Amino acid sequence: MMDIVTIGETMALLTPIEERPLKYSPTLSKSIGGAESNVAIGLSRLGKKTRWIGRLGKDPFGDLIMSTLAGENVELSKVVRDESHPTSVYFKDIYRAGEPAVYYYRKGSASSVWNPDHVKEDWFIDSRILHMTGITPALGEETLSFTMECMIMAKSLGLTVSFDPNIRFKLWEEERAKKALLSLISLCDIFLPGIEEAQFLFGEKPIELLAKEIIELGPHTVAIKLGKAGAFGMRKDESTFTVPGEKVANIIDTVGAGDAFASGFLAIVAEDVQNFSLEKALEWGNRMGAIVIQGKGDWEILPTLEEIKGIKQTSR
Repeated sequence: MMDIVTIGETMALLTPIEERPLKYSPTLSKSIGGAESNVAIGLSRLGKKTRWIGRLGKDPFGDLIMSTLAGENVELSKVVRDESHPTSVYFKDIYRAGEPAVYYYRKGSASSVWNPDHVKEDWFIDSRILHMTGITPALGEETLSFTMECMIMAKSLGLTVSFDPNIRFKLWEEERAKKALLSLISLCDIFLPGIEEAQFLFGEKPIELLAKEIIELGPHTVAIKLGKAGAFGMRKDESTFTVPGEKVANIIDTVGAGDAFASGFLAIVAEDVQNFSLEKALEWGNRMGAIVIQGKGDWEILPTLEEIKGIKQTSR
């Protein structure tokens, strides 16, 4: 039985080895990155059984992604290897601390050709939670319909559906993004936007009103990430929690913070899908996000269960 299944694009990641701008770097290190697989890794390290479903080229970059995720105990039996379309690649320029510059090469990729006919019941029947993001619907002509079909089928099979808008304006125009994402909110049970994403979708207004408008669309729970200020959550009965942010002395790389939050949050949801503690989920989400931004990499420093509980670990 899987605790959580995630579906989305994972890319090969190339980053300068030396602390200098990308254009002047003669050598690059390779890794992987993708919102949904980041969440799968984070949950796996927290002791949850996770499955990642993606579409990869039948190429060395696809092999890299498969071997990396397998090494993190993520279940990969439903991954599709596409001989006709390549694995996506991106480059990260991180010679300065904070928000790095990122360059994507994903047009015509294997992930961009997902369509609703690809969705299978056996992706979900042994799982309890589905997590997806707003990146997938922006990738291709039919990937919005694909995302909708995944969420509808998962819900019909009794799964709790979690959705992070994860807005990437490099992938689509603002109006198209807004229309698509609003249509997907009604299909999820848990919605995990950042404050700027919530304001983009619903306008600038008090956070409780933002959360209430989201709840009215269908989700039973909303958690709004507030950056260093923490996180705010509301349930369908309009009960609310505000959890302050963790203190971070040195921010190195902010990419992956939202995925880390989702990992911590959903780890608590998975403990009791019907009656989980919203306050504890917000706390774990904050803690995971705070840890990730203190090092380099989208997922490499995601903590284990022992580490997030503050238990000293002598070996890995």
